[in-house]
Amino acid sequence: MRDPQPSAPTAYDMERCVGELRTALAAHGVTSPSLRVDLPTFAGTYPPPAGLITLGNCNTATASKLAAVLREAATQ
Repeated sequence: MRDPQPSAPTAYDMERCVGELRTALAAHGVTSPSLRVDLPTFAGTYPPPAGLITLGNCNTATASKLAAVLREAATQ
């Protein structure tokens, strides 16, 4: 018997996830203005829809800050 497939995330789930990630990044001084729901996800035909989040582009200062935050978190 096959396991049932997980349910697809809703638009609300995806927006909530983006908000939570934006808040968590901001708590560490990281801002990603292009962080958003990946709209083409809704046009996908893969079962279930992937519910992708676009992390977006960032400048080198933001990338360096994000790397520093991740390194610090990895040592805790």
